[in-house]
Amino acid sequence: MTVGWYSPLPPARTGVADYSAAILRELGRYGRIQVESNTCDLPVYHIGNNQLHSSTYQRALRQPGVVVLHDAVLHHFYLGSFRKNEYLDEFVYNYGEFSREEAESLWLDRSLSAQDPRYFNRPMLRRIAAGARAVIVHNPAAARAVTEHAASARVSEIPHFCDQVQPLAANQIAAFRERIGAPQNGFVFAVFGYLRESKRLIPILKAFQRLHVQCPETRLLVAGQFVSQDLERNAAVLLQQPGLCRLPHLAPADFDLAAAAVDCCVNLRYPAAGETSGIAIRLMGAGKPVIVTEGDEWDRFPNEALFRIPAGAAEPEALFQSMAALQLRPDLARHMGGLAAKHIQRYHSLSAAGTEYWNLLCRTFASHS
Repeated sequence: MTVGWYSPLPPARTGVADYSAAILRELGRYGRIQVESNTCDLPVYHIGNNQLHSSTYQRALRQPGVVVLHDAVLHHFYLGSFRKNEYLDEFVYNYGEFSREEAESLWLDRSLSAQDPRYFNRPMLRRIAAGARAVIVHNPAAARAVTEHAASARVSEIPHFCDQVQPLAANQIAAFRERIGAPQNGFVFAVFGYLRESKRLIPILKAFQRLHVQCPETRLLVAGQFVSQDLERNAAVLLQQPGLCRLPHLAPADFDLAAAAVDCCVNLRYPAAGETSGIAIRLMGAGKPVIVTEGDEWDRFPNEALFRIPAGAAEPEALFQSMAALQLRPDLARHMGGLAAKHIQRYHSLSAAGTEYWNLLCRTFASHS
């Protein structure tokens, strides 16, 4: 069996590219994999909710194979790909002719799509899921979204993996903390990755501003690239507040150093797209507590290993209280981080993911031979 592999790969600055490259190396231990192959026995397509995946998506429709769905919402992909009539037809294909008026409204309001829950509540997965020979997702929320759109789809949940975390020298960690202005015993929170409205940066900045007044030794690292100019403008003043360090997109080695140096990762998602955050998995693997927005995406994780906070009106206070509790109780942060690391080691290893992938590919190939 020759497997064809269709996905963004490094140096593309996307978590999907990093994920794909790592699992591709692991699968090379099992059999023959060809990247962007014109001829293969079983194609594997990595699909996300942006235009990086456009050619892969089109190929997946022409030549069905195994789809790895990194986002369980493709609504924004269609908004960026289609003209109005194409978008309306795709929406109706997913939700029926009675939904055409809703589609018209969503098309007119599409400038709000980055933060309006209406767009996330309509994932538009039917076409890609119904045509696939198998669908791989990373969490229960994504699996449910797929089956709601294509009841006959063969869905397999393979946990998002964490490659082995290499220990770093104490002097490297100390130097990085000095670089971001963290006092020796100061508690450092961090936000990593592409900065868009759904990552809740403004509420995080406001919660930290409140906390820093009470605890001046705290720090907040915001590392990543803005993908929303509106968000960048709205956050500009808050990003100048005391105790905050701003860094651009981090190369892999710098990200690993930052993960080792910070004390907690704030990784909120609302509205959520059914994704599993590779950043959150990596930070947990490094033994750090992570604050997330509660949801089915995290159902497989022990309650004690994550701080889950509600979306909506309760978010600001719950976020502040979570951050304050961790800052006040470093022992609690270490305890949660230790539990998170054990969970990642047990259920999210790269080798286990590779085995599950290969077994699924073999079953899928056999069923169509």
